[in-house]
Amino acid sequence: MKIGYLTPYSPDEVAFAAEAGFGSLELNSGSGETMSAEKILSGGAEEMRSTTKKYGIEISALACYVNHLNPDLEKRKQRNDYLRKLIDAAKALGVGVVCTFAGRMPELSVEQNIPIFKEVFSPLAEYAQKQGVKIAIENCPMMHGHPFRGDNIAYSPYVWEMMFDAVDSDYLGLEFDPSHLYWQQIDEVAATRRFGDKIYHVHAKDTEIMSDVLAYRGVMEPGWWRFRVPGWGEVDWQGFISALIDAGYDGSLAIEHEDPVFHGDRFREGLKRGLKFLSQFLV
Repeated sequence: MKIGYLTPYSPDEVAFAAEAGFGSLELNSGSGETMSAEKILSGGAEEMRSTTKKYGIEISALACYVNHLNPDLEKRKQRNDYLRKLIDAAKALGVGVVCTFAGRMPELSVEQNIPIFKEVFSPLAEYAQKQGVKIAIENCPMMHGHPFRGDNIAYSPYVWEMMFDAVDSDYLGLEFDPSHLYWQQIDEVAATRRFGDKIYHVHAKDTEIMSDVLAYRGVMEPGWWRFRVPGWGEVDWQGFISALIDAGYDGSLAIEHEDPVFHGDRFREGLKRGLKFLSQFLV
């Protein structure tokens, strides 16, 4: 199991990752990124392979986080088509996983979204299987507004079960991020053990509960939890990584750095602190 982080691609980033001791990178590859699917397919793949090989860095996954169930059917088609291009780009690079959101029709219940999810992701999973690349759906709820609602249905084991019943494919699984489960009071270790065979990529992000704010504002107001780099929150990392190992997961742990303490000039410090902490479990 290698440790990496989520980042846009650049030769400088690859060099830093190697110097800091990381083994992999998950690359943001949306349409506006430095290495989009189109750029990778039109010649960028060769340069990326050369640079990552030079520094001994593996590309663990390509990522593009959008709402694939967008109510605007034109936007939905554009995003679905782009995911196919990203799958092609991953194949060109020899990368086995692409990461994304499921998405959501925000005004519909989760249960009402499942038939739409099936309609959208059944052909995407079939395409992924033909190309030999797996789709991993990240479990961030993308919450906003009051009352709470979000733009990604894939936020809990309850929903995952419905998703994978609707689209039963070995090429559709999870990009598992324990931080989103923790603030929802979902046991991240139990969820890992239950869905271990569906975990195709992992986001290493921690969560800190601000107990004083929670006691004052309650769960219906924002600001009572915040994301941290691994080791600076409350996720059970030893239990989580143990469950991943038990499940046979041999991919990367990609730090998704959204820590408000180690930001700005301290951003790379946060990455290094996360790497140091996670490394103790993978000796």
